Amino acid sequence: MDTRSKPASTGGLQPPASAYFMDSRRQAPPETHTLCVLVDNEPGVLARVIGLFAGRGYNIESLTVSETSHEKHVSRITVVTTGTPNVIDQIRAQLERLVPVHSVADLTVIGNAIERELALVKVAGKGEKRVEALRLAEVFRARVIDATTESFIFELTGKIDKIEQFILLMVPLGLVEVSRTGIAAISRGAEAMKV
Repeated sequence: MDTRSKPASTGGLQPPASAYFMDSRRQAPPETHTLCVLVDNEPGVLARVIGLFAGRGYNIESLTVSETSHEKHVSRITVVTTGTPNVIDQIRAQLERLVPVHSVADLTVIGNAIERELALVKVAGKGEKRVEALRLAEVFRARVIDATTESFIFELTGKIDKIEQFILLMVPLGLVEVSRTGIAAISRGAEAMKV
C-alpha cells in the first residue's frame, strides 16, 4: 500500500471541509489589486481604514493618501493589496460599510488605469561609478535634484517595475537610500469617482 500521497496525521483520510482544513488546490491564486477609496477628510478616518486591514490580517503593499477636494473635505486613499478574488471582494465590501467612506473602486477590475510612483534615490560614488549612475539616470529619465562631489539624489517617476529596476541597477553603483511615495492611481476616461 502506497502511503506517500495520503496525509499521515489523518490516517489516510481527507480532512473535513472546514475553514481550518482549506485545500490549497481549490483556492484561486493571489492577485494584486489597486483600490481607491474616497473618504471624509477628518481625524481618525485613515486609522479606521488601516485598522480594517490590520484587524483581518490583510496586507497593504502600498498606501497613498491626500485630500483631493478642499471644498468637500474629501480625501483619496489608494491602497495596493494582495489576496484571492474572494479576499479582495471581502476587503471592498468591508471598506464600503465604513461610515466615512463615500465610494470604493477596484481599479484593477475596472481596468485600463494609470498607476505611477515617485521615488527619490540617493547614490554615492566617484569616478566611473558616478558616470555610470548619471548615464543610467538619463536612460530612465530620472532627474538629478541634488548633487555634491560625492553623491546624487535622483527623482524618478513611473511604473513600479521601472522604479524597481532603476533601484537594482543603482545598488552596485553606490545606492545609499531610497524614499518612495507609494502608488498614485486613476482610471482613464472622462468619469470621476462618485463622492
